[in-house]
Amino acid sequence: MSLRSLPDSMDPAAVAAVDAELDRVTGEHGVTIRLAIESGSRAWGFPSPDSDYDCRFVYVAGLSTYLSPWRTRDVIETPLVGLLDVNGWDLAKALRLLVQGNAVLIEWLMSPIVYRGDEAFRARLREVAVAVADRDRVARHYLHLGSRQWALYRRTGGLKKVFYALRPAMALRWLGEHPGAAVAPMHLPTLLAECDLSAELRDAVTELTELKSRTREMGTGALPTPIAEFVTTEFEQAATVFSAKEPRDLTAARAITDEFFRAEALAAG
Repeated sequence: MSLRSLPDSMDPAAVAAVDAELDRVTGEHGVTIRLAIESGSRAWGFPSPDSDYDCRFVYVAGLSTYLSPWRTRDVIETPLVGLLDVNGWDLAKALRLLVQGNAVLIEWLMSPIVYRGDEAFRARLREVAVAVADRDRVARHYLHLGSRQWALYRRTGGLKKVFYALRPAMALRWLGEHPGAAVAPMHLPTLLAECDLSAELRDAVTELTELKSRTREMGTGALPTPIAEFVTTEFEQAATVFSAKEPRDLTAARAITDEFFRAEALAAG
């Protein structure tokens, strides 16, 4: 069954432009796009009036590409045009990064905004992600990402930066409250709903999100105390709880991803 899930708030002209770009990629590169989603602030749940359309996709090349001794690029990048940013990864690259602990593919799989894709493919790939994702490495991915943005906010005071620290901090809280899980929601409101948080923090995040939705430039300023304390505490705790450990045995994870990749490559022909 084909996937498509787009909120009414998205500009129909921008969506049509993304669709046209995906069609062009398919034709010019001879690949099959298995999943194309929105990965930016629109999918994260805190868009601004001028937010970009950040489409990301996973594709499978022809079997002749995978059987050739001459390696080709495993990414497809398209030129930035206005608010459109459309790029994708070969499935093999996506799986390698997933096994290494990169949370990007997990986020794509959890995006609530889908331009196109195959529902069964996404379901199978989610199962693979659950089976092979390294919880500690995924958490450290969020810690590194969020800490960098938090440092930028503290240096510049730019309120937009807060969201790019707050969402990773909330993902870390979610992981902490869901022992054993490694695949967290990417959508900030969903993270809020699935975590045990104070009413003061929820209200502060809601108010800041509404402000961002109304203005192109949030400017600089001090944060509400509940948000500042939450982000600081989550990063401090995560640095200890999710500290680097001995390298894990990747034999099982590689076997699972090998089987999945071969099946998809053969099906694509």
